Amino acid sequence: MKVVFDDSKPIFQQISDMIANEIVEGELLEGDQIPSTTEISKFYQINRATVQKGLTALVDAGYVYKQRGVGMFVAEGAKQKLLEKRKEDFYNEYLRPILEEAKRIEMTKQELQQLIEEEYEDD
Repeated sequence: MKVVFDDSKPIFQQISDMIANEIVEGELLEGDQIPSTTEISKFYQINRATVQKGLTALVDAGYVYKQRGVGMFVAEGAKQKLLEKRKEDFYNEYLRPILEEAKRIEMTKQELQQLIEEEYEDD
């Protein structure tokens, strides 16, 4: 786990995002155990309650489950759920405003599609 905490959002959210990223990227797989609250708090030298709040957010969302006395694990289907959520967020945060602006400046669907295809060809 690599992260540099910043002021853009609360640390507990950054912890939650970091673990979610590891699930999406395949570094943590379904059934894998997540490092404990103590391990994460010691490694990053942050309060255990902050870490716990980040992990609880993952549990509440259904990406992680607790096994009493053993630890926390990546839930079945977590990667797919995260991908679906992120696609929805991507649409709402980025794509919808772009489409609204494209319509405002009278950009045609074909012009927009051409720009997207050109960008993908550059990769």
